[in-house]
Amino acid sequence: MKRRAFLENTAKASLAGLFLSKTPYIPSPLFDNICVNLFSLPKTLEKDFVGGLQMLSTMGYKEIEMYGPYSFSTAKQKAYWKAIEPLVGFSGSGFFGRSIAETKSILKQTHLKVPSMHTDLDTLSTNMGPLAEAANELGATYVVLPSMPEENRKTIDDYKRTAELFNKIGADAKSKDIRFAYHNHGYGLSKMDGILPLDIILQQTDPSLVWLEMDLFWTTAGGADPIALLKANKGRYKLMHVKDMKKKVRFSGDGGSPNQWTALWGEMTTAGDGVLDLKNILAVAKENGLDHCVVEQDIVAHPEIALKRSFDFCAALKK
Repeated sequence: MKRRAFLENTAKASLAGLFLSKTPYIPSPLFDNICVNLFSLPKTLEKDFVGGLQMLSTMGYKEIEMYGPYSFSTAKQKAYWKAIEPLVGFSGSGFFGRSIAETKSILKQTHLKVPSMHTDLDTLSTNMGPLAEAANELGATYVVLPSMPEENRKTIDDYKRTAELFNKIGADAKSKDIRFAYHNHGYGLSKMDGILPLDIILQQTDPSLVWLEMDLFWTTAGGADPIALLKANKGRYKLMHVKDMKKKVRFSGDGGSPNQWTALWGEMTTAGDGVLDLKNILAVAKENGLDHCVVEQDIVAHPEIALKRSFDFCAALKK
């Protein structure tokens, strides 16, 4: 009887092993929540803020990244945006005329979360209190500087002073339960006096106070290698702007002026439709600490089509 029971149990174990071996492996998504920066569709949101957010939610987006100026932004920043309205073709930003409480309600209604908010250096330096209050109210983890004023990046010494300022801003943000991050443009990626300015930002800022958001398009247009930056700075890049290039392009200069940025907007395309190796870049980014995959296609002509295609591409990526 013992021998018979042994044989029966062995047979059962073999069948179970055979069944388990045929169970298909289903890879998990590379990113659980795909985010989109609202600078991709400002004109849509100006016309219908709630409807625009609902469209993004229906596409599958779970997160949005906001941009300023906001009601609490400094007068200097509001004046700057007023001056560039003719260049960008729209005026609305921030909460698009809503209060923080109204915005929070709309986010709940549209099932969207806000991991990060873009703002400006003046507001970060002098008005962190109201900014942090808004970020905490909306559940944002990061307040992000999307571009560096020209006076902060003319010389290597300027970059050194800016790195010191970033540490102060980061400490202020940390004391208010949020994080500060810097988003790159094309400047800082060409050597000055034999030194790469971005290296100063990376090496002279405290990793516990200053994080980074990589913009793939601007990084590439500035002549840098995204994968090399990610591997060399493991854990620093927590957010990434994902956009593709129709063809490999470079800035006409150092990428330091808005006219150089807008000149390349036409070369942006939907994620997966261009020449950048996004699958490999995003896999490396995830391995090196990236938390938020943020789709952005600056002021895209048909957001209802382009942003859905970008979402589908990012959502299809697997670990």
